[in-house]
Amino acid sequence: MDYLKAFIVGGLICVVGQILMDKTKLTPPRILVLFVVAGCVLGGVGVYEKLADFAGAGAKVPLPGFGYLLSKGVKEEIDKAGASGILTGGLKASAAGVTCAVLFSFLASLTFSAKDK
Repeated sequence: MDYLKAFIVGGLICVVGQILMDKTKLTPPRILVLFVVAGCVLGGVGVYEKLADFAGAGAKVPLPGFGYLLSKGVKEEIDKAGASGILTGGLKASAAGVTCAVLFSFLASLTFSAKDK
């Protein structure tokens, strides 16, 4: 049942992105930023946490999940370290994911060569 919930929620997030691309003049990078900001705002007010608990990876893996992770890290770090947590919380919470993204991008750049169209 967990897989089904993750599939449905993750799919709905993708559907929203596809509708935004098809029906608006928003470019994909702006939609990506919109998703991260929406996840951050929804995480900050406590709504996205309920969705993440319900859907697991279906809500945590897409881009709104990254925004949620940033807001969750900031909230936790503010509780521990005070106001300096505003600057450090998001970085601490997302460090592993960002490091993996950079590392795998670097490995892909060594493995494949870009070609002009």
